[in-house]
Formats: sequence, structure tokens, C-alpha cells
Amino acid sequence: MNAPYDGDRGQGAGGAGSSGGPPMPPGPGQVPAAPVTDPYLQDAYDRDPYRAQDLSVQDPVTEALYDRAAHPPPPPGTYQQPQPLYQQPPAAQYPPDPRIWAQTPPPEPDGPSRHLPYGDNPATTQFVGVDDLVSQASRGDEQPDAFAHLFRDQEGPAGSAPVPPEPEPAPAPAPPKSGGRASGLLKSSALMAAGTLVSRLTGFVRSLVITAALGAALLGDSFTIAYTLPTMIYILTVGGGLNSVFVPQLVRSMKDDEDGGEAYANRLLTLVMVALGVIVAIAVFAAPWLIHMMSPTIAQDTAANSVAVTFARYCLPTIFFMGVHVVMGQILNARGKFGAMMWTPVLNNIVMIFTFGMFIWVYGTSAESQMGVQTIPPEGVRLLGIGTLLGLVVQALAMVPYLREAGFRFRPRFDWKGHGLGKTVKLAKWTVLFVLANQAGVIVVTQLATSAGKLSGKDGTGFLAYSNAQLIWGMPQAIITVSVMAALLPRISRAAHDDDPGAVRDDISQGLRNSAVAIVPVAFAFLALGLPMCTLLYASAGTEAARSMGFILMAFGLGLIPYSVQYVVLRGFYAYEDTRTPFYNTVIVAAVNAAASALCYVVLPARWAVVGMAASYGLAYAVGVGIAWRRLRNRLGGDLDGAHVVRTYARLCLAAIPAAVLGGGVGFAVLMGLGEGAFGSLAALICGGAVLLGVFFVAAKRMRIEEINGMVGMVRGRLGR
Repeated sequence: MNAPYDGDRGQGAGGAGSSGGPPMPPGPGQVPAAPVTDPYLQDAYDRDPYRAQDLSVQDPVTEALYDRAAHPPPPPGTYQQPQPLYQQPPAAQYPPDPRIWAQTPPPEPDGPSRHLPYGDNPATTQFVGVDDLVSQASRGDEQPDAFAHLFRDQEGPAGSAPVPPEPEPAPAPAPPKSGGRASGLLKSSALMAAGTLVSRLTGFVRSLVITAALGAALLGDSFTIAYTLPTMIYILTVGGGLNSVFVPQLVRSMKDDEDGGEAYANRLLTLVMVALGVIVAIAVFAAPWLIHMMSPTIAQDTAANSVAVTFARYCLPTIFFMGVHVVMGQILNARGKFGAMMWTPVLNNIVMIFTFGMFIWVYGTSAESQMGVQTIPPEGVRLLGIGTLLGLVVQALAMVPYLREAGFRFRPRFDWKGHGLGKTVKLAKWTVLFVLANQAGVIVVTQLATSAGKLSGKDGTGFLAYSNAQLIWGMPQAIITVSVMAALLPRISRAAHDDDPGAVRDDISQGLRNSAVAIVPVAFAFLALGLPMCTLLYASAGTEAARSMGFILMAFGLGLIPYSVQYVVLRGFYAYEDTRTPFYNTVIVAAVNAAASALCYVVLPARWAVVGMAASYGLAYAVGVGIAWRRLRNRLGGDLDGAHVVRTYARLCLAAIPAAVLGGGVGFAVLMGLGEGAFGSLAALICGGAVLLGVFFVAAKRMRIEEINGMVGMVRGRLGR
């Protein structure tokens, strides 16, 4: 049974078979058999014992089952002619004939083959690991084929090469689909990013208007403390657990519950409303004690304490609307509606801008009215307090139409027991401790900054100036580093889930180096041009206050680099679902910041104490980066691509130092020549910024920093050049 059938060679596709005896001469229309020249194939079938046997006898099973009466042989002359190569043969007229089993496939045509896995051009395969046989398929060299005799029955007339048929035209491409999960995700991400950017920009305008209305002295500090107090209490009491525990349970209930999680969402919203209502009542009653905790300096001043407590009692009810807004936003997010939560804070900023604009329209700017804690009228305090509260009310109520559109109807439910709401403290303990450690450092800085501002007796040396400078300083981080990591976080999380520390290391390294391209020059720009920035933005608060805020911004400047690095490095721990290490790291940062700020308050003159506190903020994050870096490196097996990252940051700093010196010198010269007014500050900022960016870019190109080249290539590609 192992010997090949002679009929396979002769009758496979219409060729002449040999049934023993001498070979017959070819008949008309038949291809003469080529002589066998391969010495290994000569006389291969001379001793075939089945040469003279009937083909049907070669398989006894088939012979036993074969019904000759039901399957008569076709009449002579009815065999079809051979089909051209690479075309499907017509359907068989009769059932499969056992004499033509296992036909050999046709050979590949000479020349370029359309069956290459990467196309007809062999040049496209030489770099993807394809062997020589495929990569040289288009060469015209004739190679001897030892098995050509097996395909004689499929060849055309002697001497003619088979002609492959013309390729069929490719089908028209399907029209692009406009929907889909990926496109929806991209649209949602773009909508959220746009809302966040607009919210931050309007928040920045809000801080400008507040400073213009109240100034940067004790009155501005009093309002700033009262305004930040509700946010601090909300985060300490409800905010941390709400974001880390309740929201995942909310999403899970919407997926698993029969009612789509509506009952759980109603329970959660009811519980949050009740809890926040109790917290607001206690906070409003304890407003004087809270103000004393935040700033003993203001509490000891009778007029300042009265104004601050009044502002606080208007602002503290916003705790209720903050929590309601967050829960409503998370309910919408779980239903695939992402825009509302990012865009509604813009309404709050607009209401506050309008409120403080009305205050300026009635009383004038702080520089014009010279208004202080003793001279501000009660009507003005009432206007600002109501406007601040109204902004949060509008922000929360704006979510209601989106909830109704998503099909959610709020119905208070008080059946909280037995539905998983009691696990908050246990699950959110590290998040709560994280927030507590962070806010403890903020309280220390707030107390020291307000005290230094009052002792100095100069505008722009207190807590409001510190907050305004920090707001400007943190915007590049929120726009650049957060955007870079938003693209890398899914990859880092997947690599951590797959237990691939090498991929986590590479993505962390890429995030650090890509963000450094923009963060490093911006940090040096704050150091070199912080003065004209603040004299331009806060000119309405007075020249002295604006200049003081400029010095604070300059002190913050270089701290942006470790602050950005810390953000990226902590993403590595979050990818491994490790929240304990970020908590310990935050405790260290807060302790160093509080200790260094206290040292600056004691050692430096009151005029420069807040400037030293701003520098201490960057120092604290530098210490935190060193500790977090070592822990993450140990977590990833002792390698965090440190040499590559440090080399990139060092070379970027070397390029930014001469740029900052020259740009700062030009800006200072223009500022001295044209004055510190709005026009002089704008001219100094433009001229100094142009020099700084130009020198930095040229130096970075000369140093061949690959991240700069990659960024330039990306920009050119987007511009089509």
C-alpha cells in the first residue's frame, strides 16, 4: 500500500495512464512525457507489482463497497480538458472516482508571487524575519525541480510557461463607521479634557478677580481661608471615602443589580445628603473655632476674625453641594455620560467671576478703594458670600437635567442597612489617612503664611499670595504631565496586571522623559520671568503685591521638576493597586514641607518668609521623589532606567540654564526700561520668553536630546511639514 499508484501519474487530471508493458506513444493533444534525468528517480517504478493490476483491486475495502452497477464508468471521450492554472474546476459530473485520489497541488508560478505573506516586493520582507526562500521569490533564476514530473499532467503544451490569471479587482473598501466603543471613548476623553482645561482657565480668571477685589493683604487672606475651609472639611470627612469606595460599589451595582443600580444610587445619594447636612450644621456652628485652627493670627484680630467667620458661614454650606455634585457626576459616569461633571464647575467659576465683578463695579478694585478688614461694608461681605454659595448651588443643580436625560429619578431611600454601605471606613482607611496627612501640612503652611503676612505689614506676603502663585505654578503640571500620563496609564496598568516589570519600567521612563521636555523649560521660565508674569496678571492688586507674588512664583519655580516626577512615579504604585506606599510618601512630604516652612518662618524676615515656604514646597517633593524612586525601583526588580532618565533631565537642565539667564536678563532689562505696568510687564514677558525658548531649543538641538527631536518631529508631522 505504500507504493504510489501508477494511475495517479497518468489519470490524475486527464493524462494518459500506463497499465503495464512498454510505454505508449502520445496521442493527439497529449503532452509527450519528458525523460527523467534525475539519477535518484530513474527506474523508481520498474518493480511495481501493481502495474498490471486493476486499480479498484488496490484497496480491498473500497472494492468490497464499490457498486459497479450503480457507478458505471463514463463513456469514452467525455473526460473534460485540463483547466487553466489557479482556477476552480467546475463541479464534478459524477461522484469522486477512487482512481484520482489525493491529487498533487499545482506548482507556484515563476516570478513574483501574489502569495507572499507581506506582498510581492521581497524588499519588504528582508527586515521582518522571513527566510531566503520567501525573500528571493521574485528572482528570475531557474532552479531545478526534482519533482517536476509529478505535474506533467497539469502543464500546457511543451515549451510554454503557465500564464497566471489576472488578479481580481479588490473589493471596494467599506465606508468608515461613525460609532463604536473606541470612537465613543475618544470622544468622551476629549470632552473631559476640554472641560478640565476650560475649568482651570476660568478658575484662574476667578483668582485674578478675587485678588483685584480684595487685594493681597489681610482681607484677601481672610476670604481665602474661609473659601478653602469647606473643601478641606469635605475631603477630610466624605470626599476620600466617596471617591475610593462608594463609586466602585456604585458602578458594580449598576452592572449586577436587576434595576441597573438605581436603588443603590438612591440610597447612596440619600446617605450623602444626610451626612453632609449634619456636617454642615456642625461646621457652621463651629466656624469661629475652625477659623482659629486655620489661622490663629486672623482669629486674634477682632475685625479680621469677624470678616473671616462671616465669610465662612456663607461658604461652609457649599460642603453639601460639593458632595451632591460628586455623587450625581459619578452616577452619570457609570451610565456613560462624562461631560457634565467636567463642565459644570465652569458655571461655578462664571457665577463667582460675575459676583466679584459686581463688587469691583460697586466699590472699585483693592488698589483704588484701599479696602481692608475694618472698612469693608457688611453689604459687600453679604454680596460676596451669597455669590460664592450660589456658584456651588448652580454647579450642583446643573446636574439634574443630565440625570433626567440618563433616565435616573431621585427617590429618597433610608434602607441603608445590609447593602454594603457600612464598609466605607475599612476600605477607605488609606485614602482617608492620605488626605489627612496632606491637609495637616496645608494647615501648618496656612497658619505660618497668614502670620508672616501680618507681621511684614506689606501686601502680597501672606496666604493669598502663596495660593495665587501656587495656582499659576501648578497649571503646567495639570496640563502637561497629567496629559502625558493619561495616555500611558492604561499601558502601565496592563503591564502591572501581566506581571511585566520591564514594561512598567519602560513606560514610567517614557512618561518621565516626555513630560520633562516641557516641564524643565517651564520651571526655569518661572524662575527667570516670574516677576513680569505676576506684575502683568495681578497688577490690579497693586504693584507691591504683584511684585511680592512674583518673588513667590520664582521660589516655586524649580520645585515643579520634582513635583512632576513625584506624580509620575506614584502612578507606578497605583498600577499595582498599592495605596499604602503613596500614603507613607505623602506623610514624609508633608512633614518635610511643614518643618522647612517653620524654619523659614523663624529664620527669614517676615517679608521673605512666604518666599522661603514656596521653596520648601519643592524641597519636600525632592525628598519624596528620592524615597518613592528607591521603593519603586525595588518593586520592579532593582532597575528603573535611572541612568537614562537622569541623563535626560541633566541635559535638559544644562540647556535651560543659559536660556533662563539670558531670557531673565532680557525680561528684567525691559521691565526696568518700560516700568512694571501692564505694558512693560507684557513686553518683558514676550521678549524674555522668546529669548528663553530660542536659546533652550538651540542648545537642546546641539546637545542632540532625543526627546526634543521626537517632539519636533511630532509637531512637524501634525503640521504636515
